[in-house]
Amino acid sequence: MFIEPADAEEPASSQSINLFRRGQTVFPGGVTRATVDKEPHPVYMARGEGAYLVDVDDARLLDLNNNFTTLLHGHGFEPVLAAVGSLLSTGTCFSNPTRHEIALAELLTSRIPGAERIRFVSTGTEAVMFAIKAARAFTGRSAIARFAGAYHGAYDWAEAGQNGFEADPNGRRKARLGYQGAPSAVANDVLVLDFNDADALEEALNVNAKRFAAVLIDPMPSRAGLIEPAPEFIDRLMTVADRHGILIIADEVLNLRQSFAGASARYSLKPDLLVAGKIIGGGFPIGAIGGSAKVMSVFGGDKRSPMVSQGGTFSANPVSMVAGRVAMEAATTAVFERLEQQGNRLRAQLTMIARKHNAPFSVTGAASLLRLHPKSEPPRSFAAAVQAPEEVARMRVLCRFLRQEGILMPHDAAACLSTPMNETDLDHVADAFDRFLTQQSFSSQEAQP
Repeated sequence: MFIEPADAEEPASSQSINLFRRGQTVFPGGVTRATVDKEPHPVYMARGEGAYLVDVDDARLLDLNNNFTTLLHGHGFEPVLAAVGSLLSTGTCFSNPTRHEIALAELLTSRIPGAERIRFVSTGTEAVMFAIKAARAFTGRSAIARFAGAYHGAYDWAEAGQNGFEADPNGRRKARLGYQGAPSAVANDVLVLDFNDADALEEALNVNAKRFAAVLIDPMPSRAGLIEPAPEFIDRLMTVADRHGILIIADEVLNLRQSFAGASARYSLKPDLLVAGKIIGGGFPIGAIGGSAKVMSVFGGDKRSPMVSQGGTFSANPVSMVAGRVAMEAATTAVFERLEQQGNRLRAQLTMIARKHNAPFSVTGAASLLRLHPKSEPPRSFAAAVQAPEEVARMRVLCRFLRQEGILMPHDAAACLSTPMNETDLDHVADAFDRFLTQQSFSSQEAQP
């Protein structure tokens, strides 16, 4: 039987509660991001210090969220603070280009295979949107294929199918739209596939192949369970796409942090276009589209107008460019190797603790990323990763317990490590998880897959 721990008493004068009440008077739902945890209310932050956050009530929390994996170097990374501080007096944004955007683009093209040319935008959503537009312009086709459960931002064609599909009367898959009122025609141009199912991928793309401009893939989709791609699946994807002239778009907005060269390089995927964000901005808003010079030429050439017009008031703003360059220069091969070792250690500790308690929890992930699942066996598909109501409740109670223990753990997304974390921090997470499970009582039946 799952036992819900008693919550620690929270004073009625909690600053977070007071701020939430104020927020409810100006924001729909009280907050301005759908991803903010409101159970039982948002925790408002005052500052960040390395691997830790300090909230408005002076509680200190080890941050395993890092603004949804953005902060590779944690909070207040001194080299970024110094570089941005020096820059601010010279201006923050211009309609003209600066040398800073060239420097960051040179860094990215030097380390990400296949990214011969770069375009900067302000968010990951924009990056995915323009990558899809680029693929359409290059191929002259409109439809895309994507995988159920993967998150690719809020562009209609990227959002459709995130929550899977519905079968029509003929048994054909129809992408679930992202929201009520979304144009129904969007679903007609989005094919929803199952991650790691190579046979179904080939069969589906062989039908009406000439409709598809691109396959959009996150090499290890966080929302779909942070499941590792099978080598055969990656090989088949590249073979089928090449056979039919379909471009591959790798969404590495989150997963670029998997290695010095990113996730595609890690899993031997060779995309035609790659989108990045999060860590490449050093804590400031950013997105980027990279790819071969041939495909990227749709954004413009020396002697012709662009096939895809891409601008953006804050695209390539110097603050994001300088912060990103400094953060990425500090993200050396040795840094990624250390983060991977720490990730391997923590995932192994958490797995061992769950088994010791015969508890229905498992762990997935790679490199500096991990995800705790309220399931006895780690899921191998999006369908298996979807949580039943009792599993959702179990995960929320765990995250609330960890918060009481001084740890901020996302309850439905990837957790991540940052460079300021040390072995003591990792042991703190493992020990708190052990204490949580010690309070529980699981039958052998509950712990079965």
